Amino acid sequence: MVRELLKKLSNAHGLSGSEGSVMAIVKRELKKHVDEIHEDPLGNLIAVKKGNDFRIMIAAHTDEIGLMVKSIDDKGFIRFVTLGGWYPPTLYNQRVILHGANGPVPGVLGGKPPHKMDEEERKKGVKVDDLFIDIGVTSREGAGQAGIEIGTPGTMDRQVTELANGRLTGKAFDNRAGVAVLIRTLQEVRSPFTIYGVFTVQEEVGLKGARTSAFSIDPDCAVATDVTFPGDHPGIDQKDVPVEMGKGPIITIVDASGRGLIASRTMVAWLKDTAKKHDIPVQLEVGSGGTTDATAIHLERGGIPSTTLSIPTRYIHSPVEVLDPADMEAAVELLVQALKTKPKL
Repeated sequence: MVRELLKKLSNAHGLSGSEGSVMAIVKRELKKHVDEIHEDPLGNLIAVKKGNDFRIMIAAHTDEIGLMVKSIDDKGFIRFVTLGGWYPPTLYNQRVILHGANGPVPGVLGGKPPHKMDEEERKKGVKVDDLFIDIGVTSREGAGQAGIEIGTPGTMDRQVTELANGRLTGKAFDNRAGVAVLIRTLQEVRSPFTIYGVFTVQEEVGLKGARTSAFSIDPDCAVATDVTFPGDHPGIDQKDVPVEMGKGPIITIVDASGRGLIASRTMVAWLKDTAKKHDIPVQLEVGSGGTTDATAIHLERGGIPSTTLSIPTRYIHSPVEVLDPADMEAAVELLVQALKTKPKL
């Protein structure tokens, strides 16, 4: 089931540039379902189901936002940089795991207690530079003995938890949800075309893996599977974000107000028509927020017709993201059915 696969992927750890543990899961899940699987020089994992000369690329980024050690003081407190788009107050007083030379090391993100903040500090809010990681040691040497050094990656210490109505909460649903959708699609699809399932690296820090892999594959068209935020909870207006969790995956028409992807109309129609024919629920998005691997892909070579298929996910870029696995199941069904037909490019 896609929900169990998501749990496994979300509970794994894979900071941008350190996606190996996630890739290991992907390899295990796909080894009996694809014709070949290989890693390119940047670290993208490319799984191929061979067919005719028409090449379709489906990309899902494997990396999650996290931290990296930049310095360790005399008392063993660790300063860090963020990798990916964090909202700093989200980090305050979270548990983390540092992936050191000797294995995982638990720690906490500490900062000045609110009791000791003056009024001006409270107004300004928490900044990354105000925070540090406490792993329990008392010296720089102690941190080194624990296997922590400059450049050690860190991720949030969270496990997937069940909510009511079958919904799930956990870290890195952005984009382990898209990874799970792509894995299940490759396991199930029977297509006359050659399908490249690309599990990309370093999306959260510049769409890097999508760019290099699209250049080398040179597909005829592409879909990125990712997540996007819905407008169905307090603090956001549905007139601005008229998509909801539990009502199916989301086909992107435009994201980032056009600064990112302006999707291929033929690719959008391909997915819409498939959804209508097979009675699969879908939603459409014209977004003003972030972007996805499809932005990098569609600008490669002479231009690659592309769109994004997203899972509505609340509270993205936090350790407590929330989604409905039914949307993921619908996304898998949509891709499996669409890949039986050729887009009218």
